[in-house]
Amino acid sequence: MAFAFPLLSRGLASSASSFAPIKHVTVVGGGLMGSGIAQVAAQSGHEVVLVDINEKVLEKSKAAIQKNLSRVAKKQFKDDAAKGDEFVNKSLNNIKLSTDLPSTVKNGTDLVVEAIVEKIEVKHKLFSSIDDVAPQHTIFATNTSSLSVTEIASVTKRKDRFGGLHFFNPVPVMKLLEVIRTKDTSDDTYTTLMAWGKAVGKTAITCKDTPGFVVNRLLVPQLAEAIRMMERGDASFQDIDIAMKLGAGHPMGPFELADYVGHDTTNSIIEGWHQKYPDNPLFEPVKALQKLVKEGKLGVKAGEGFYNYKK
Repeated sequence: MAFAFPLLSRGLASSASSFAPIKHVTVVGGGLMGSGIAQVAAQSGHEVVLVDINEKVLEKSKAAIQKNLSRVAKKQFKDDAAKGDEFVNKSLNNIKLSTDLPSTVKNGTDLVVEAIVEKIEVKHKLFSSIDDVAPQHTIFATNTSSLSVTEIASVTKRKDRFGGLHFFNPVPVMKLLEVIRTKDTSDDTYTTLMAWGKAVGKTAITCKDTPGFVVNRLLVPQLAEAIRMMERGDASFQDIDIAMKLGAGHPMGPFELADYVGHDTTNSIIEGWHQKYPDNPLFEPVKALQKLVKEGKLGVKAGEGFYNYKK
């Protein structure tokens, strides 16, 4: 999800990591999140392989990355076009594309970041396919926003070298990175992931492997409660948005934000948490949200949600 209030970083662990710094990164998933992670890694000097099963998706991802890098260059090097071009070309040269994940990992990578569909069985299949071929030092990480990192890591033999790296959308713009530490994540792995987060220009914070981590654990129930207020007739959704912007200083109201995030995403998170924690009233499914999903009114991306964007 793409919104976060300013948060303070706990910084790096005090003990030095015995792991070498991450230099080579494999990003799995050529979608919006995967391509964003690949971009920030490449522009910060890391060697990156972006992997997807679909070559057309990969080509589209690289074109989007090039476009985004050009925007960054215009901002950072507005007085020196030559340096801007050099930045774009150097960053793009750091990125390779592949449809063969096992071979990519086997050839040597320091970090594998998964940014694929939010389905536990698909993530299990992915990590199971590379666990035996990845070098011993390779760290695995998931970009999941709602699933248990511990559960995702359970199919591997490197639970001590497994953590969560939850980036926010759009990755090149959002400054926050949640580094998720399970009970099995080693100190070395944690320290290395925190250092890498800083190296790619993010403010890294730490969270235990708890539902939604920090941001989504607070944000999703807030969005759900705002919709319940509307359902009860306490206030209109427009007035709730105005109240939270002018009364709480939020840059967007909860209904504007829900439209931006996508109602299918929020609904999926709530329903998943409800299945796992049925007694928690905060995770109770929201009827108005389910109705919007059923009608295909998913928010900004569909042209309509609580607000109409077709005009």
